[in-house]
Amino acid sequence: QVQLVESGGGLVQAGGSLRPSCAVPGRILSTYVMGWFRQAPGKEREFVASIAWSSGTTDYADSVKGRVTISRDNAKNTVILQMNSLKPEDTAVYYCAARRLGRSNVRDEYIYWGQGSQVTVSS
Repeated sequence: QVQLVESGGGLVQAGGSLRPSCAVPGRILSTYVMGWFRQAPGKEREFVASIAWSSGTTDYADSVKGRVTISRDNAKNTVILQMNSLKPEDTAVYYCAARRLGRSNVRDEYIYWGQGSQVTVSS
Protein backbone atom coordinates (compact mmCIF):
# COMPACT_ATOMS: atom_id res chain seq x y z
CA GLN A 1 0.00 0.00 0.00
CA VAL A 2 1.30 3.45 -0.94
CA GLN A 3 0.20 6.41 1.13
CA LEU A 4 -0.01 9.83 -0.52
CA VAL A 5 -0.24 12.96 1.61
CA GLU A 6 -1.18 16.21 -0.11
CA SER A 7 -0.72 19.78 1.06
CA GLY A 8 -0.49 23.27 -0.35
CA GLY A 9 -3.91 23.94 -1.78
CA GLY A 10 -5.77 27.12 -0.94
CA LEU A 11 -7.50 30.25 -2.16
CA VAL A 12 -5.91 32.59 -4.67
CA GLN A 13 -7.02 35.34 -7.01
CA ALA A 14 -7.05 34.83 -10.77
CA GLY A 15 -3.55 35.22 -12.16
CA GLY A 16 -1.96 34.01 -8.96
CA SER A 17 0.05 30.89 -8.15
CA LEU A 18 -0.20 27.86 -5.92
CA ARG A 19 2.17 24.98 -5.28
CA PRO A 20 0.46 21.89 -3.94
CA SER A 21 2.72 18.98 -3.06
CA CYS A 22 2.34 15.27 -2.50
CA ALA A 23 4.53 13.46 0.00
CA VAL A 24 5.05 9.71 -0.11
CA PRO A 25 6.10 8.54 3.38
CA GLY A 26 7.12 5.08 2.24
CA ARG A 27 9.36 3.79 -0.48
CA ILE A 28 8.82 4.82 -4.11
CA LEU A 29 9.84 2.23 -6.64
CA SER A 30 11.70 3.62 -9.62
CA THR A 31 9.00 2.36 -11.99
CA TYR A 32 6.26 4.45 -10.39
CA VAL A 33 4.46 7.20 -12.25
CA MET A 34 3.01 10.01 -10.15
CA GLY A 35 0.05 12.00 -11.37
CA TRP A 36 -2.21 14.89 -10.46
CA PHE A 37 -5.90 14.88 -11.24
CA ARG A 38 -8.62 17.36 -10.42
CA GLN A 39 -12.36 17.26 -9.92
CA ALA A 40 -14.60 20.30 -10.11
CA PRO A 41 -18.13 20.23 -8.69
CA GLY A 42 -20.44 18.25 -10.95
CA LYS A 43 -17.64 17.15 -13.25
CA GLU A 44 -15.57 14.02 -13.82
CA ARG A 45 -12.12 13.71 -12.31
CA GLU A 46 -9.67 14.73 -15.02
CA PHE A 47 -5.96 14.37 -15.67
CA VAL A 48 -3.72 17.37 -15.02
CA ALA A 49 -0.11 16.17 -15.18
CA SER A 50 2.16 13.22 -14.52
CA ILE A 51 5.82 12.47 -14.01
CA ALA A 52 7.73 9.22 -14.30
CA TRP A 53 9.71 8.88 -11.11
CA SER A 54 12.83 7.37 -12.65
CA SER A 55 13.22 9.34 -15.89
CA GLY A 56 11.44 12.54 -14.91
CA THR A 57 9.42 12.44 -18.13
CA THR A 58 6.36 14.64 -17.82
CA ASP A 59 2.94 14.83 -19.46
CA TYR A 60 0.34 17.59 -19.25
CA ALA A 61 -3.29 18.12 -20.09
CA ASP A 62 -3.75 20.66 -22.88
CA SER A 63 -5.77 22.86 -20.54
CA VAL A 64 -2.78 23.49 -18.26
CA LYS A 65 0.20 23.37 -20.63
CA GLY A 66 2.42 26.39 -20.21
CA ARG A 67 0.93 27.25 -16.82
CA VAL A 68 1.65 24.15 -14.77
CA THR A 69 4.89 22.32 -14.02
CA ILE A 70 5.14 18.96 -12.29
CA SER A 71 8.40 18.00 -10.63
CA ARG A 72 9.78 15.59 -8.05
CA ASP A 73 12.15 15.87 -5.15
CA ASN A 74 13.85 12.49 -4.85
CA ALA A 75 15.43 13.25 -1.50
CA LYS A 76 12.08 14.15 0.07
CA ASN A 77 9.93 11.64 -1.86
CA THR A 78 7.70 14.51 -2.88
CA VAL A 79 5.90 15.49 -6.07
CA ILE A 80 5.19 19.18 -6.62
CA LEU A 81 2.63 20.84 -8.87
CA GLN A 82 3.60 24.44 -9.57
CA MET A 83 0.55 26.25 -10.91
CA ASN A 84 0.85 29.76 -12.33
CA SER A 85 -1.55 32.15 -14.07
CA LEU A 86 -4.45 30.44 -12.36
CA LYS A 87 -7.95 30.88 -13.72
CA PRO A 88 -11.34 30.48 -12.02
CA GLU A 89 -11.89 27.35 -14.12
CA ASP A 90 -8.92 25.75 -12.35
CA THR A 91 -11.02 25.62 -9.18
CA ALA A 92 -11.30 21.98 -8.12
CA VAL A 93 -10.18 19.39 -5.62
CA TYR A 94 -6.72 18.28 -6.71
CA TYR A 95 -5.72 14.67 -6.14
CA CYS A 96 -2.29 13.11 -6.16
CA ALA A 97 -2.17 9.59 -7.59
CA ALA A 98 0.33 6.85 -8.34
CA ARG A 99 0.58 3.84 -10.61
CA ARG A 100 3.26 1.18 -10.66
CA LEU A 101 4.40 1.13 -14.26
CA GLY A 102 3.97 3.15 -17.44
CA ARG A 103 2.89 6.68 -18.20
CA SER A 104 -0.83 7.28 -18.37
CA ASN A 105 -3.42 10.05 -18.29
CA VAL A 106 -6.27 7.64 -17.56
CA ARG A 107 -7.80 8.02 -14.12
CA ASP A 108 -8.73 4.36 -13.66
CA GLU A 109 -5.17 3.23 -14.34
CA TYR A 110 -3.93 4.87 -11.15
CA ILE A 111 -4.27 2.68 -8.09
CA TYR A 112 -3.14 4.87 -5.19
CA TRP A 113 -4.81 8.15 -4.33
CA GLY A 114 -4.37 10.98 -1.87
CA GLN A 115 -7.19 12.56 0.10
CA GLY A 116 -7.48 15.62 -2.14
CA SER A 117 -6.63 19.27 -1.67
CA GLN A 118 -9.00 22.14 -2.46
CA VAL A 119 -7.80 24.81 -4.87
CA THR A 120 -10.08 27.82 -5.29
CA VAL A 121 -9.38 30.61 -7.76
CA SER A 122 -11.46 33.74 -7.37
CA SER A 123 -12.18 36.11 -10.24
